[in-house]
Amino acid sequence: MKEIIYGRNAVYETLRAKRRHVFGLEIAEGAQDKGRLQDILDMAAQRKLPVRRSPRIRLDKVNANHQGVLLEASIYPYRELTDILELAEKRAEPLFVLLLDTLNDPQNFGSLLRTAEIVGVHGVVIPLRQTVTVTPAVVNASAGASEHLLVAQANLHQAIEELKKAGAWIVGLEGGDQATGAEQVRLDGALGLVVGSEAEGMRPLVAKSCDILMKLPMVGEIESLNAAVAGSVALYMALMARQKAESKIS
Repeated sequence: MKEIIYGRNAVYETLRAKRRHVFGLEIAEGAQDKGRLQDILDMAAQRKLPVRRSPRIRLDKVNANHQGVLLEASIYPYRELTDILELAEKRAEPLFVLLLDTLNDPQNFGSLLRTAEIVGVHGVVIPLRQTVTVTPAVVNASAGASEHLLVAQANLHQAIEELKKAGAWIVGLEGGDQATGAEQVRLDGALGLVVGSEAEGMRPLVAKSCDILMKLPMVGEIESLNAAVAGSVALYMALMARQKAESKIS
């Protein structure tokens, strides 16, 4: 199966990651061969990838946010949870996993993948159903970060149990009164961070599977952060805690 990746960063990172089969590149007529586009063309030449120049209106019919470039590629290569565990072991780092419970918005998903890649998670786990998946829209929203991440599809409750067996502390983001303030939650060791859906939060069984529920400090008038922002804040808090712990060891 094939799909069309669009947007310069998304196409560039897809080619750079070399995790998908690629079949052809389409460039809008009149697009200037410089900057990121030149980088894309250079990589296409290295891989002997067919390049076609087409009227911009043709690319517009595929997606209005194409930025002058489309890439025909194989579908996203999901991985297994064991691959994520093995990556942490290979890097000799405390396990760091992001679990997303039934997110529905591609933009939120893409934003979280982008943050997850930047902070160095070993992988991301999403449910088997009732969730947004890694579509071209998500690749674009993540600025191509999805192409460098290990993303697994699994039963979240079972995945959490496997992560616990591997020594991870499972922290679920929650805004309710039953949650513990972030300043009281340790995030510096092996960690599985769970972020719930935009409207409903975590499903009850997933929330019950967590070792602890954590709420972020909020002092403004707005009731809560959206899933992407809350998850990104928590990921950075974990990164800072891990770096602080590492500096003490060294």
